[in-house]
Amino acid sequence: MSLADATSQTAAPEPDSPYGSLADRAYHVLLRRLVMLDIPPGSAINEAALAAELGIGRTPVRESLKNLETDHLVVSYPRRGTFATRVDITDLAAISDLRRVLEPLAADRAATNATEAQRSELREKAREIESMDGAIADNRALMEYDVDVHRLIYRASDNPHLEETLVRLDNLVTRIWCLVLHRMPSVAEHIREHVALLDAIAAGDGVRASALATEHVEHFETSIRAAL
Repeated sequence: MSLADATSQTAAPEPDSPYGSLADRAYHVLLRRLVMLDIPPGSAINEAALAAELGIGRTPVRESLKNLETDHLVVSYPRRGTFATRVDITDLAAISDLRRVLEPLAADRAATNATEAQRSELREKAREIESMDGAIADNRALMEYDVDVHRLIYRASDNPHLEETLVRLDNLVTRIWCLVLHRMPSVAEHIREHVALLDAIAAGDGVRASALATEHVEHFETSIRAAL
């Protein structure tokens, strides 16, 4: 399936967000579609179609694809083109090994380093999740809460290298999650685990935040394996 086909059939509307450059804009548009599997794994990336859709030249599109290849979200082959990488379930164990170390570290650092504005944002997100009722049955909508929460924590850690690494890992594991989402009975329980984690970070309790982050990663892996 071409990018044009994939985006016209399945892609959700892109959020209106400012970008630093045309290449950055193309990167974020493609990133979201690749992570959420709106562009199916193994699909060809049509540079011309994407450039036309975004109203930009092919040079910034190519630049964005180079960055996405570094993120292991696309792969390029000489004379064949660029394709969305396939989702390999066997990667889950390796990714989880790293997340078991880095997610608790980020939570601990966030508890120490978060600004007052960030702590307020973390509390607000916790209350938002806490107030969700059972009416939200859309697993994808719930899953996007998960992405938001993790980005808040990574940013609050005040360690750009840690943040960059965890964002890449979270993108890869979210693709695995999307692949089995239809088999998951509910994502709500997993999302609600964030309430205690966010409150611990906002309160500056690094020890508790670290322990909760570890539990969260382990529960996530267990849930995914149960759905396979």
